Amino acid sequence: MGKRSNFSGLARFVQEANIPSESSHTLVENVRNTIKRSMEPLDCEPPPKKTKSEAIKDNTIVKLVQKYDMSGSVPVFSTMNEVPDDLKKYYAQRERFFSLYSTPPGCLLDEEGWYSVTPERIADQIAERCRCDTILDAFCGVGGNAIAFAKTCQRVIALDISPTRLALARHNAQIYGVAHHIEFILADYISFAKTLISSKTTASRKIDVVFLSPPWGGPSYLSGSSLPSDSDLSSTGDLVPFGLSDIQPIHGADLFNLSQRISTNIAYYLPRNVNLNEVSALIKHDFAKDSAQEFIEVEEEWMGRKLKALTCYFGGLANGQSELF
Repeated sequence: MGKRSNFSGLARFVQEANIPSESSHTLVENVRNTIKRSMEPLDCEPPPKKTKSEAIKDNTIVKLVQKYDMSGSVPVFSTMNEVPDDLKKYYAQRERFFSLYSTPPGCLLDEEGWYSVTPERIADQIAERCRCDTILDAFCGVGGNAIAFAKTCQRVIALDISPTRLALARHNAQIYGVAHHIEFILADYISFAKTLISSKTTASRKIDVVFLSPPWGGPSYLSGSSLPSDSDLSSTGDLVPFGLSDIQPIHGADLFNLSQRISTNIAYYLPRNVNLNEVSALIKHDFAKDSAQEFIEVEEEWMGRKLKALTCYFGGLANGQSELF
């Protein structure tokens, strides 16, 4: 089993317990006030050292396996004037999403991919924390996280229910030179997980870590907030809390419970305004038994001055709980 190394310690533990209602507000405030940034402002950092796949020069043409080359399958924009208004702010960040975006034949995203892909530096941060032998990316989309996992894990199982996005993920993985580390499966994660759990071959298909980045409901997940979705933030106090019941395709708690039957080592990528009381309640502790109390680690994911999301680490992924891995 692969070992995880060099934990950053950039987060706050959320103690799972049945918190009395009068303490709920205090819990959330304490968690939010003590979580540290995992991404410092871009203009304060030297350029990150490039990996082998990132070292491909912009003028290098990557040779893709022809049957997996998706060039021409989705719109590709040459200028900002060609970009639909609702995608302009995402297109402006294209090389934050994929640093090799412009490497011929070019990374590809469909409309949903533009607003759901994880920025590459954040994906790399999560992948380092999830270093293991085999990881399951339950909702891979256009491949941002799967590509990052392929740099730190021996094997990546990447699922998506959309044949288009799965094909785009494979296309993008080829540009990064990591497609051979990824098994792309067209499947509904819920059905896949239930089959995997009940299968007699589960033991031979050992999965060390499950990464959950389920649909949040599109850019409207911040609806009701006084702030736009791309606003600068130093706190989330002005945002309407995002409930786990808003997770798709099933309640976020049910999604977690199902995934925990595959592996207790779970990384859950959630909106920055998620209700942390609901997250803390995902782990049930039996206080009647004399056993060590399990914690959840919550990490803020920043790009410059913008808080993008939270990653919640469970089981042996949480800092200080390596014995659970």
